[in-house]
Amino acid sequence: MNAPAGLDLASIRERIQSEVQRAIQRSIKGVEYFSTSGPMLGSTPKDILHARGTMNLYHYRPLADEVYRVPILIVMATTNRGYILDMVPGQSFIEFLLKRGYDVYMLDWTAPRPEEKRLGMEDYVLDFIPDCVRRVQEDSGEQDVSVIGYCFGGVLSLLYGSIFNDGPMKNLICFTTPIDFREMKLFSNFSDRRYFDVDGLVDSVGNVPPEMILSSFEMLRPASRTASQIQLWENIWNDEFVKSYRMFDRWATDTLPLAGEYFRTITKDLMWDNKLFNDTMTVGGRKADVASIKVPILHAVAEHDHIVPYEAAKHLIVKVGSQDKEEVMLKGGHVSLVAGANAVKRLWPKLDSWLGGRSI
Repeated sequence: MNAPAGLDLASIRERIQSEVQRAIQRSIKGVEYFSTSGPMLGSTPKDILHARGTMNLYHYRPLADEVYRVPILIVMATTNRGYILDMVPGQSFIEFLLKRGYDVYMLDWTAPRPEEKRLGMEDYVLDFIPDCVRRVQEDSGEQDVSVIGYCFGGVLSLLYGSIFNDGPMKNLICFTTPIDFREMKLFSNFSDRRYFDVDGLVDSVGNVPPEMILSSFEMLRPASRTASQIQLWENIWNDEFVKSYRMFDRWATDTLPLAGEYFRTITKDLMWDNKLFNDTMTVGGRKADVASIKVPILHAVAEHDHIVPYEAAKHLIVKVGSQDKEEVMLKGGHVSLVAGANAVKRLWPKLDSWLGGRSI
């Protein structure tokens, strides 16, 4: 029997064999996926310089013979753990900074205990961050400290920098940091004061559970988890894809609860009254106006950020009082901006070129 004109039976056989082999690989790799724990994250050598309550201060061990004079303090977002910036060798922002000669510290967070439900914004801005800055100064022997804030860690860094505007912060770098909370559309709708009883929530449950926070993130892209799981199955034969998926999926679901009083302030002062944008924000009775920030500042924003859309972040550089200020828009999303292949090629070199000359 002859094949119809233009039909290559040999090619069809090869494609069928390829698909059968891939299906077998999917089955084998699927069993391996559920029976193994995935790559170890956050493994760059470090020491705990100080731990208190929900706060951990790490100091990373140097990886370069010569180190810049000005140390860096990274302030993480309070909803997520810091290993997003320290994935695995070759994909670690921390490792990159160390190899480029920076002295790196990180303020990372753990889950607040039930008895810490009364931690408020003033504890984070007027206590935790200044305490870590002092300890970085003592440990490094330098008075100047550069601060890098990721997402809401950037908001905390802005509040700290605006209140302590006479030092010791020398440079400020913000990653995907919102300032106009009206433009956080779904979060704004979710916390609408007409329907959201934040006092009732905090007074009844204390700390806001991580499931509620994770659900609010997933509502931004309702089908994303299902789509990503389908994509995982289609690529489960690909070890590099699976490795990357496991790293980012673990971080995305490793959400921390938020201290009740802290969450109450975020809701009322930032989401409802938009005080940071309106220049009416106070913390512990102290005015926090970002126009009082005069140090060099770099703000990195992502073109396709679904968590902090550009409309919510774009006014930051305009509103700060610095003469030396720059916004850089890069391709990618909220996470891929700072971690993964896109970050390695784009953000990290940009940050190094901007910060190097300002760290001497």
